[in-house]
Amino acid sequence: MAQKKSQTDSYMKLREAIKTGELERFYIFHGPERYLLERGIVDLRSHICPDGSSGFNYRRFEGRGLAIDELEDAVNTFPVFADKTLVEVHDFDIFASGHRERMRDILSDLPDYVCAVFSFDTLEFKPDGRVKVNKEILGYACVLEFAQQDSQKLVKWIMRHFRDAGRDISPADAEYLAFITGGLMTSLHGEIEKVAAFSRASVVSRKDIDAVVTPTLDAVSYELTDAIVNREHKQAARLLDELFQMREAPHKLIYSISLKMRQLLAARVCLDSKLSKRELMDMCSIRHEFQASKLMSTASKSTLEDIKKKVLACSETAMELNSTSEPESRMVELLAKLALG
Repeated sequence: MAQKKSQTDSYMKLREAIKTGELERFYIFHGPERYLLERGIVDLRSHICPDGSSGFNYRRFEGRGLAIDELEDAVNTFPVFADKTLVEVHDFDIFASGHRERMRDILSDLPDYVCAVFSFDTLEFKPDGRVKVNKEILGYACVLEFAQQDSQKLVKWIMRHFRDAGRDISPADAEYLAFITGGLMTSLHGEIEKVAAFSRASVVSRKDIDAVVTPTLDAVSYELTDAIVNREHKQAARLLDELFQMREAPHKLIYSISLKMRQLLAARVCLDSKLSKRELMDMCSIRHEFQASKLMSTASKSTLEDIKKKVLACSETAMELNSTSEPESRMVELLAKLALG
């Protein structure tokens, strides 16, 4: 069985395989979009085992404490009054040195009547491709990466889920919600329910979103960058305090702030070079169009030299954090430098 490369549309690829009945014998599921990954497993389970977990043709194993003999027995057990058996294995390291040769032997010779799915969640999917046995195992697998969806697909998905909840939302506000939550369906699903329950209007507003949704570190860092460039000192201080309240490690905070400043520098370069918003998005791997628009708008209020100084100040603070016992004080000092620079 030839290995199939991971693709962004892995869920649709799996749905098509279920529809046509052309399922693989050995799947590896991984990726950050847990919502689609879990939907994929549920769809497989519904198709192969309509009786669910109570049926004869369904086996589920958790990685911790899994006995290889038990797994081998499961994949070699004939289905009962059905065409296939489904074997789910969650967070089990197929590539561990203690058993990878045996796993290769089992997975290379799976019977036609089995569909084995190895799902990576808390366990990172990061096989060492330099190891020959790992390459062989991957060669037998259909590897599906459930990646974060692009902005356009995500906006449509958000709008559809709000309609299901009896509310409407504009594309711009749907994109804003995706941005401040990090853009993963897994977290967005719950936030949509919260906002829909909170809003009293037929159309959800940005005010509704801000009232009940806690923004991610990345989103707050963007706001902080705007406040600094716009010399809104009280707002910048409030946002820095909000970052402290998130209990994130100082090194993570400075990384996020520094990244936004470097993106701001890139936006200034794009403006000076008459490059487009789309080129800025490609340059900085920015997912949301409004995010790029905001960066270019903010960058237009500062000179290239001024932003360079701010990027340098962030780098100096990042170095200082390695040797200080008072990281929060250093971050406050950085804010003062950025505000007065």
